[in-house]
Amino acid sequence: MAIASSVVAVMMAFLILFVRMKAAKKPTNAKKIILPPIFMSTGSLMFLNPLFRVTRGELIEAIVLGAFFSIFLIKTSKFEIRDNHIYLKRSKAFVWILVGLIVIRLALKSYLGRTIDYHQLSGMFYLLAFAMIVPWRVAMYVSYKRLERQLKYDPTIRLT
Repeated sequence: MAIASSVVAVMMAFLILFVRMKAAKKPTNAKKIILPPIFMSTGSLMFLNPLFRVTRGELIEAIVLGAFFSIFLIKTSKFEIRDNHIYLKRSKAFVWILVGLIVIRLALKSYLGRTIDYHQLSGMFYLLAFAMIVPWRVAMYVSYKRLERQLKYDPTIRLT
């Protein structure tokens, strides 16, 4: 089960990379920024099953680590104005950060899997991912709105 979930995690990382590269070719909007964490929040339903519940310490660890990792995603997610539209800039660093996060995740899973129940570990990694995505997307939304205001007040802006 641990190997299967690791394979799925790696596949998801490649899917994220593919979606991110494709997204850079089209203008973005607030909905595209806000919806992923909302969709992901449905995963919280796993905690209705007592097997997935984590201790207070595990909860804090997962949230702190997720928030820390979000800093790297925030730093590599920038927008630009092109042809009076807002685009997400492509970043080579994003690719390496995502690969690094996957490697760290797999290492942590391997190490922590020896002492923490598989279900609880799944809950912890869900919380880590959610705590990483929410601040990242909030920062992206704030940055997007800042550029959107710029466009509203000066629609003649033509930056590359």
